[in-house]
Amino acid sequence: MSLPEKVTLIEVGPRDGLQNETNLIPTDVKITFIRALMKAHIQEMELTSFVSPKWVPQMSDAEAILEACLDSSMIRQFVLAPNQKGLERFYASHAREVAVFVGVSNSFNKKNINKSTDESLNELKPLIKELKDNGKFVRACISTAFYCPYEGKIQPEAVYQLCETFAGYEVDELSVADTIGMANPKDVYEVFSELKTRLSDSVLITGHFHNTRGTALANIYASLEAGITRFDSSAGGLGGCPFAPGASGNVATEDVLFMLEEMGIETGIDRQRLLEAVDLVKPSITRPLDSKQYQLYRKESSSR
Repeated sequence: MSLPEKVTLIEVGPRDGLQNETNLIPTDVKITFIRALMKAHIQEMELTSFVSPKWVPQMSDAEAILEACLDSSMIRQFVLAPNQKGLERFYASHAREVAVFVGVSNSFNKKNINKSTDESLNELKPLIKELKDNGKFVRACISTAFYCPYEGKIQPEAVYQLCETFAGYEVDELSVADTIGMANPKDVYEVFSELKTRLSDSVLITGHFHNTRGTALANIYASLEAGITRFDSSAGGLGGCPFAPGASGNVATEDVLFMLEEMGIETGIDRQRLLEAVDLVKPSITRPLDSKQYQLYRKESSSR
C-alpha cells in the first residue's frame, strides 16, 4: 500500500454539479453555496462556465457569479470556456484559471460541441498558446477517458495520445474523467500509472469520477495507488452531464473526504462546514443527492 499524506480535492459542484439541474437555480443561491464552500476551506473550485445560454441556461449568470465570488486568496478558481467565444468572455472577466475540454470519443465530442476530437484540438491549440502567453493557468478536461455512452469502451492508447497532445500544448493540468461512471479500479490503476510514467511531472494529473455504478470511491483508491493526489468531487454528489445519457452525479466531496480522513490523508477541508453548504443548496435541487455522508448528516440532524 502506497498512499500520499495529502490530497487536493477540486470542488466542481457549482459548475459541473449544477449544470444538469432542470430548474434554474437563483443566482443568489449559487453565490451563497459557493461562499459556504469557501468557508469549508476548499482551495480549488470550478465556479461557472462561459457556454451558450441556449444550450446550458443554468450557466447564463456566469459574469454575476464571478463578480461576487472571485477571491484572490484561493489557490485556483476555474471557469470553463470551451471555445473562442467563451474565451473572449473569460478574458473580459478577472478570472485567472480556465478549463477547456475534449472528449476522447469522437461521438461524444460531436454530441457535445458538434466537432470531432481532432477538430477540437486544432481549434484549441492556438487558443491555449494565447492563454499561456497571457500567464493563465489552463486545465484540460479529458472526457470519456474510459467509456463513452455512444461508442462503449475507450482504448487506453487513445487516452494517452490525447493527454500527450495536451501536455505538448503546455497545459498546466489534465482532468481525466470517467464521464459515465463505468470505469473499474483495475483499468483506472493501469491508465493513471501509464499517464504518470509517460508524462512524469510535466503536468498535474487529476482524476474525475462519477458514481453511476457505485465504484467512484474504489476508483479513487486505485488512483491513489497509482500516484494521483488530485481529484474532482462535487458537494452532495451533485452533477451529471447533459450530453452523457445515463451519467449520475459526480462523486460526493464529503464521501471522498470521509474515506481520506479515515485513512489518515489530509485535505484541509472542514467536513461539517461542507455538509452545511450542501444544506444551503439542497432546497433548490430537484433530484435526490447521492451522498452517503449527507444522508447520515440529515438523519442525525433530524433525530436531535
